[in-house]
Amino acid sequence: MRGALTMPVSGAALLALALLVGAAFLAPGLFWLLLALAAAGAILVLMLRHPVAASAVWLLGVGCTLEMSLGDILGPASYQPIIAAVKGTGLLLAAIAVLRFGPRADRFNPGFAFLAMFAVGLVHGLYPGLTLTESLRSLIGSVAPYAFSFSRLSREWARAIIRVTMLIPSFSVAAGAVLALAGIRPLFVISGGLRLGALSHPAFLGGFALTAIYACLVELYREGNRRLIGLLAVNFAILVLTGARAPLLYGVAVTGLTLAFVPSPAFARRERTGLLLAAAALVPLAIALAGSLTAFRLFNLLDHNADGLSGREQIWAYFERAAATSPWVGWGVGAGNAVIPQTSHVVRVMHTWAAHNEYLRIAVEGGRIGEALLLALFILWATAHTARLPRPERAILRLVFAAFACHAVTDNVLISTSASVLFAFIAAVFARGALEAEAGALSD
Repeated sequence: MRGALTMPVSGAALLALALLVGAAFLAPGLFWLLLALAAAGAILVLMLRHPVAASAVWLLGVGCTLEMSLGDILGPASYQPIIAAVKGTGLLLAAIAVLRFGPRADRFNPGFAFLAMFAVGLVHGLYPGLTLTESLRSLIGSVAPYAFSFSRLSREWARAIIRVTMLIPSFSVAAGAVLALAGIRPLFVISGGLRLGALSHPAFLGGFALTAIYACLVELYREGNRRLIGLLAVNFAILVLTGARAPLLYGVAVTGLTLAFVPSPAFARRERTGLLLAAAALVPLAIALAGSLTAFRLFNLLDHNADGLSGREQIWAYFERAAATSPWVGWGVGAGNAVIPQTSHVVRVMHTWAAHNEYLRIAVEGGRIGEALLLALFILWATAHTARLPRPERAILRLVFAAFACHAVTDNVLISTSASVLFAFIAAVFARGALEAEAGALSD
């Protein structure tokens, strides 16, 4: 089989080389186009032959937020094309996973809700100023994070994705430090105080660190590898330095509840209690040092604006008014991007037009019906998949979904780049659990 595949690949490579040489001499204007097509073809072949490695590299690229690290070099105009390329590559890898590992019926997949909202939006009419092309682009971006769940995947794929998820924040900080030393990109940004951004934006890096914490917890409870405690601590330190308050709150809540109440044969109660006590001992120290660490955003906010919403209430007012104009079916997928005029005072001050509240955004795009459908699918999807997991993983993942539902009140958890990492990780845990459940059923 491998030899049969190698011969066509070798032949295609020779043909591509011949075309490139011919174009260089006979049609120089076509040379760069053919070179780009040849490179794309070579990458596609590698993805087909090595889907696990390709998915791991892609996920690491997502965690590097190429739209930001490359956007600083290529300019703001490259931001959206890079996001589209990254999410498009994810969809392509999901399709390859279906071909290589086989399909899996995922009848409660949340992506179906966005498809329904898109169809209803076309019938009802899109939000003024929202084009069909923009709505379709938003649809693709909305369903892309859940695409891997339509594949059976493999144990190797799941293992690779979970490991990469745990390491993304550390890699981003290490690579960001290199760029900072080279004078290319700062490691910290100033936004209400110093915030660690590394290769990413602090808010995105905070999201990646939160998912990495979840991954460390799952693997620690599964394997009992004590080195994961150190990695868990590193991810928490990165999360603190990003100044992202909500992710830190939910990371602490999920970790604390897990260590306190979720038993594990691989991680003894005595060790879990010791870890909890050590973490609790850090709280008084952090409070004592807060006054002298106000240069960092998290401590600055805790000292001056602990209960503030960072201006989100000004954004929410726009979405509340838009939702009220079509309360039942909304205005179609992508309407959330058109609610706030990009020339408005709010955008100039906040530097964003995103909702920072997924319930409000979905109310605008799908109305009450679309929002109810999405919530129902999420509940059914999470319940059905976690039911097949080992008991500790089931408890942790359900805590993760509960935290995710709360987090959606103040952040863009469904459409941000960090959502692609979170749901790739969740797909890996679900796939591994399903394979183990099937193997157990066969052995019985």
